[in-house]
Amino acid sequence: MHQITGKSMIGLSLALTTAILWGMLPIALKVLLDVLTANTITAVRFFAAAVMVGLWLWLSGKLPKLRLLLSKKAGSLMIIAVLGLLSNYIMYLSGLNYLSAETGQVVIQLAPFLMMLGGVVIFKEQLLLWQKVGAFSLVAGLLLFFNERLVQLLQYAGSETLGVLLVIAAAVTWAAYALAQKQLLMHYSSKQIMYLLYVAGTVAFIPVSDFSPLQTMTALHWGLLVFCCLNTVVAYGAFAEALHHWEASKVSAVLAVTPLFTILFAQLLAWQLPDFISAQALNIWSWIGAALVVLGSALTALAPQFADYRAARKAKKLQRDVF
Repeated sequence: MHQITGKSMIGLSLALTTAILWGMLPIALKVLLDVLTANTITAVRFFAAAVMVGLWLWLSGKLPKLRLLLSKKAGSLMIIAVLGLLSNYIMYLSGLNYLSAETGQVVIQLAPFLMMLGGVVIFKEQLLLWQKVGAFSLVAGLLLFFNERLVQLLQYAGSETLGVLLVIAAAVTWAAYALAQKQLLMHYSSKQIMYLLYVAGTVAFIPVSDFSPLQTMTALHWGLLVFCCLNTVVAYGAFAEALHHWEASKVSAVLAVTPLFTILFAQLLAWQLPDFISAQALNIWSWIGAALVVLGSALTALAPQFADYRAARKAKKLQRDVF
């Protein structure tokens, strides 16, 4: 099994960076889907990411050695990671065709919880008491925060069942990708893994994409597309590196606050650009839920550090008592 470095603050910072960037992403993608197909957006994002990460690895002399994939274990894990990530990209984007960015973000939150469950079951990661309390608070907070949207989601299930099912499937495949990638860290660095995934995605999606709309896109759409490409590299790079330093269960707990960032950025955009996006009013239960989500995520992520601190203090006290 892959062993983490145990650098908790680095893992927390990287996971939080991923959460913020993923919070921005569905808003940009929703606008881009008006002019580009899901396949085209995915192909461009993978191609740009493959070029940027590949150039970095080539200049540093760290391009991945493909012969490692010939081993049964590494090869199987890479297949799972590739199929999982590619399926996640296309199914999530396809689901957004039928759902709002906020609703899609609610459903996709199944992903970090499935990852957390996988971390406990597969990697035998232990959750402390306060982490369990934090996880419960986080779930309760999400339900409260989206109290109105969850009712709408149930209503959508009648007329927009396909979109809901696509995003649920995207959550399942993302969890499979994330857990496979964590184990792949025994064979490749996080950047090498992402490079291989980006190349596989480019090869898979370019043949089924339509690039003709790129010639008539506005500056706004081009800006959003460039943002999505950079988002792919930075967010997934930070996520992959977070798994190198921190347990999967704790990374997933931080990623659970992603919907809060989506709502926050939607509110800010609606304030600055009212003609571009409309704001959604938040009731008192939503604000209470937001506080619970932040508290739950903090408890789950930081409980081990508090436990270590208390253990260190007890050890010092015991030493003083002995001498």
